Amino acid sequence: MEQREIDCFLVLAGELHFGRTAERLHLSQARVSQTIKKLERRIGAPLFERTSRRVRLTPLGEQLLADVEPLQRAMRDAFDRATASARGIDGVLDVGFLGSGAGMLTSALLDTFRSRHPGCEVRMRETQFADPLGPLRAGDVDVLLTRLPVEEPDLTVGPVVIAEPRVLMVPTGHPFARRESAELEDLARDTVFGVVSSAPQYWWDFHVPPETPSGRQVRRGQSVSTFQELITLVAAGQGITPVAASVTRYFAHPGVAFVPLRDAPPTEVALVWRTAGLNSRVRAFAQAAADAVRANGGPAAF
Repeated sequence: MEQREIDCFLVLAGELHFGRTAERLHLSQARVSQTIKKLERRIGAPLFERTSRRVRLTPLGEQLLADVEPLQRAMRDAFDRATASARGIDGVLDVGFLGSGAGMLTSALLDTFRSRHPGCEVRMRETQFADPLGPLRAGDVDVLLTRLPVEEPDLTVGPVVIAEPRVLMVPTGHPFARRESAELEDLARDTVFGVVSSAPQYWWDFHVPPETPSGRQVRRGQSVSTFQELITLVAAGQGITPVAASVTRYFAHPGVAFVPLRDAPPTEVALVWRTAGLNSRVRAFAQAAADAVRANGGPAAF
């Protein structure tokens, strides 16, 4: 199949008018018609229904459009990325991160991006539990490394860079601290720290479910706004909380112990950006993240 045939088909499928299609492609209407007929002969069935009043896709044409459009878009994006890499990207990219960001993969991600775009300055900014998505929405950061889930209509979730198990953080003197593992049912046996008002409810419900798998209510304590506050409260014996396993490496504290939470779903960190704020710098950073993950053999694990 020739590229001209694909272009004719896609433009005509969008315009549903031979005259406008010819104008957009800088061809004659006769040439457009010949090209479509050639494509239909190649496929073996009509792709368009033509009458004196209108042009519309046949069911086969609709199926072909659904299959071809994503491929065309992916090819265009690939050439855009290659062009951006060849030209280089200048300016400043503000990258937000929650907690430890991408963990051990952070340096590889930054190195990949900086080697491709040495003219672009990267500035890292920490975000907090109190308002994990606020800095992104306010434009204080261009892209954010944050814990999933993120289910916001104005935000796009990009490559997942970390996938890791969860552990239960408890005071060192807690009975659970002597156990080899814990399970989600154990959350009903103590106070678990509560919701910060600015965090999406579904985000906290994933990390601290309101009920155990058997339906027992989880008692939630006071709200927290920073991770240091959370650790301090646990060390003081005020409650327990599920956390990512990487916390044991990056936020060790003499007053807390970590117990594997064997039946909890894994937690992931992904790149997130404002859908309306997608630009060449964000696109290039997302590509660098995807390539760093691929070079690592998949999302980093603790």
